[in-house]
Amino acid sequence: MDKLRGMETFIAVVECGSFTGAASRLGLSAVMVGKYIAQLESQLATRLLERNTRRQSLTDAGRVYFDEAKRVMEQVSIAESAVERLRLAPAGTLRVSAPTSFGASVIAPLTATFLQAWPAVRVELDLTNRMVDLVDEGVDLAIRIGEIHQEDLVARYLAPYRMVICAAPAYLARYGTPGTPEDLADHLCLSHTVWTARNEWRLPGIEGEVRWKRDAILRCNDGYALRQAAIAGAGLLMQPEVLLADALTSGSLVRVLEAWTPQPRPVHLLWRQDRRPLPKLTQFIAHLQQGMADALTMTRASE
Repeated sequence: MDKLRGMETFIAVVECGSFTGAASRLGLSAVMVGKYIAQLESQLATRLLERNTRRQSLTDAGRVYFDEAKRVMEQVSIAESAVERLRLAPAGTLRVSAPTSFGASVIAPLTATFLQAWPAVRVELDLTNRMVDLVDEGVDLAIRIGEIHQEDLVARYLAPYRMVICAAPAYLARYGTPGTPEDLADHLCLSHTVWTARNEWRLPGIEGEVRWKRDAILRCNDGYALRQAAIAGAGLLMQPEVLLADALTSGSLVRVLEAWTPQPRPVHLLWRQDRRPLPKLTQFIAHLQQGMADALTMTRASE
């Protein structure tokens, strides 16, 4: 017999004063109530109730067991209520993995506004360009850039990672503004060690795709550092538009070769498919989707 069921039945018998009353409260037959009490006393190897044809009373062991059982059932009720609140409203810790630059520039600010809306949630944000294992590392949500080839994960498209080629006004004044991809031969470029491992820029145009390959004068694994170098006039930079928005709006960087826009990279949200998402995850996903949509709208408006 389920011990909690036995406790619940015993408490009902004591509080209702009879097996019949307990049966009515619990939706059981009086015979089943009697069976539960008998099994409970057998498990405990002691009598809990003194019964006769006219009345029932607690034994000394019964009084002790009743008090402790009440406390146990109250704790069970508290635990069930806590789980129900967690199921219905965002709460608890959310573990998120995101690429370093995108996570710092986009996900971190959106996480801050999410936490203001849902103060019962705590977020652990791991920024890394490494491919994390969601199961082994206990990650609830991963944000990845590029095509997804993992059938064991649920993937939801977040936004296009639109790429932009740009440079500082000072650099363009010194080296000139490239008008076609062929002009790139006379220019310096900056490169991210992860995204441009082949040092090749692929530029789709009206007459087809143009590929430009050249050794970068500066390669770095940090997008922010590359932006700062570009703003300082070090060379041409190709980066996601959403990361360049502030610099483009302020004029610190200027778009070039706009007729040869690099192919956007898709951004996906990934989570495990072997579990039903809790509200903390579904609300965070919705918040990221809305935040990215707003960011893209603002970027377009500033063009």
